[in-house]
Amino acid sequence: MRFLYNILLLIAAVPGLLFFSLKMLITGKYRNSFVQKLGGRQKSILAGLKEGRRVWIHAVSVGEVTAAAPIVASIKNRRPDVQVVFSTSTETGQEMAKGLVKEADAFIYFPLDFPFAVGKTLDLVRPDVFALVETELWPNFLAACNKRGISSLIVNGRISPRSFGKYQKTGFFWRRILENIAEAGMISDIDASRIAGIGMMAGKIKVLGNAKYDALAAMASPALHEDIAGRFQVQNNEKFLVAGSTHPGEEDAVIEAYKKLLARYPEFRLILVPRHIERTRDVIGVLRQAGLDDIITFTEISGGRPRRNENVIVVDVIGELFKIYSLGTIVYCGGSLVPKGGQNILEAAAWGKVIFYGPSMEDFSQEAALLEDAGAGIRIRDARELSEGMLKILADPQDARRRGERGRAVVLANMGAAERYAEMIIRRTG
Repeated sequence: MRFLYNILLLIAAVPGLLFFSLKMLITGKYRNSFVQKLGGRQKSILAGLKEGRRVWIHAVSVGEVTAAAPIVASIKNRRPDVQVVFSTSTETGQEMAKGLVKEADAFIYFPLDFPFAVGKTLDLVRPDVFALVETELWPNFLAACNKRGISSLIVNGRISPRSFGKYQKTGFFWRRILENIAEAGMISDIDASRIAGIGMMAGKIKVLGNAKYDALAAMASPALHEDIAGRFQVQNNEKFLVAGSTHPGEEDAVIEAYKKLLARYPEFRLILVPRHIERTRDVIGVLRQAGLDDIITFTEISGGRPRRNENVIVVDVIGELFKIYSLGTIVYCGGSLVPKGGQNILEAAAWGKVIFYGPSMEDFSQEAALLEDAGAGIRIRDARELSEGMLKILADPQDARRRGERGRAVVLANMGAAERYAEMIIRRTG
């Protein structure tokens, strides 16, 4: 089966390599990462590593980096002698990792799953343990680790309903791949049952919780709030509706709700954070079509343009959303009024915010259930329910504060997973 996989990989590589080459030539994007992904330019990066036990931790992108940070901190706290190599798949993820995972000893890009790139990178890193954050299974890489006697682990493992459906259709293939995993630490019982359902032996699976609780609780600090408030030039009388990670089809509902808030509360501003910043121009077009012309982008503010009480701020940069949630008087989390599975509502909950979201929360169903029980998470079906729900919450500030405090308490109460994942990794280092 892996032979067939490699044939298909080579076929897909031709248009893929052409795409990356054109992107590098035209935009300069991927220049820092692409050569490393083929196994090059890593020797000098890894030259400073000390001899001894090594752990390689891989976090695909921004979300996984957040979960990995407290795990790495716990490893280094328990075993300072262990060298930690940290990899990401995206340049945005790597930039964030270098700022957030300060205890790592080296940062690299994860190789493409070609045998030559995988082999070259593993020969340079020489890990004793490889820990994959969440669940992204690369057949050649995991097989190569197994062949070299490297223990491969899954930490903070999550399998979304959509991914589970795809894995099930090709379970005969993934069952063999999962044989290369020594142990899987999963976020919840549901995730544990899903990985068992695609072929992992039950004895290898443990439910250890969500390390993102540890990361978010630690990150939500007054200093971080003050920093982002200063960068946004926040005025004392302003209140904000923060709409995070919105997708096409959601901005209309957010705008409708915001206009109703604005009619009741003139001091309200809208901070709109599209899930994909390349949609910035389209989002601004939707805002203007709705009659909201007084707009400024975060890039313009950062570039020195002073804010003059614009009603709308469109955030056209990546990696700031967690901090921006701290500004919200009230919050909407996107990817939920459209069938995208939702976004991470814990980020806003860590700041003690009341959070609205749509019916599509399949990827964060347990988090939604916890926050709904606390009264901090409110599920709505459409723009009308969004605006009515927000006006109701804002009419009773004390109730809103109590709800937000209970939501933050949920985050704090679920801390401790990072320590458990660190223990699982350390136990394998010897």
